[in-house]
Amino acid sequence: MSTTYTIDSSTSRATPVSAPMKRLTVPAVKRRKAEIADGRGEPLVMLTAYTVRTAQLLDPHCDLLLVGDSLGQVVYGLPSTVPVTLDMMAAHGAAVVRGSFHAVVVIDMPFGSYEASPAQAFESAAFLLKQTGAAAVKMEGGAAMAPTVAFLSERGIPVMGHVGLTPQAVNMLGGYGARGRSEAEAAKIVGDARAVAEAGAFAVVVEGVVEPIAIEITRAIDCPTIGIGASAQCDGQVLVAEDMLGLFERTPRFVKRFDDLAARIGDAAGRYAAEVRGRAFPGPEQTYAPRA
Repeated sequence: MSTTYTIDSSTSRATPVSAPMKRLTVPAVKRRKAEIADGRGEPLVMLTAYTVRTAQLLDPHCDLLLVGDSLGQVVYGLPSTVPVTLDMMAAHGAAVVRGSFHAVVVIDMPFGSYEASPAQAFESAAFLLKQTGAAAVKMEGGAAMAPTVAFLSERGIPVMGHVGLTPQAVNMLGGYGARGRSEAEAAKIVGDARAVAEAGAFAVVVEGVVEPIAIEITRAIDCPTIGIGASAQCDGQVLVAEDMLGLFERTPRFVKRFDDLAARIGDAAGRYAAEVRGRAFPGPEQTYAPRA
């Protein structure tokens, strides 16, 4: 059970409203694999969210909300996800949980918070779940991280895996190009997905790979695959919401823009500026007259 958060129109602040709702669960997400296979289930829908209001708007349409470490670039203007901290993830994760009532909220484990040992990963994951109320964490990495996935899963922390293009390893990969173009790399990515799924991951993000790899992984593992720059044959899809909404001029090849909010926000700001400079705003409707 959780509590929804709405916007109090008289104050423009997020104000808690007592409206308990039953949230989707990690086991329900994992079961979707079999439901899709026998025609009873639809692909999983996942988007990123970093704020209360964004979570409120996206939650009714999503099965999962990802508090991605992409907030480093999207919110903070950092050059990559590498500088993102646990405290940053905790603050935004708590906001998204407060703003949602339906979706499973998953929080990225930032670079440096889990790679050293399973014990370090458990401490970081426990901190994030305690601070936010989220349901699960996501970790990048394949076979090398499988023991950590198992360690967390055995201790009650649901883990979403992430293979293929792993942005936290951008310095090792040398960029954000599609992965799996060589036979050796393709085999490694499929092996990575198998390893984290067998270790107990409840779902696996497959990012930035040539399509046959995504299809092979989806057929090979018994938990849902969530594609991003992968294949429509994955068990679900995820995008950075700001990319999908058209808030940035440049987006990756695999993004489809479903709106052009950047242009619409610019137009609205331009109209506002013109009315301020022309003293048309504020008008009688936005000002207070003396009491008679």
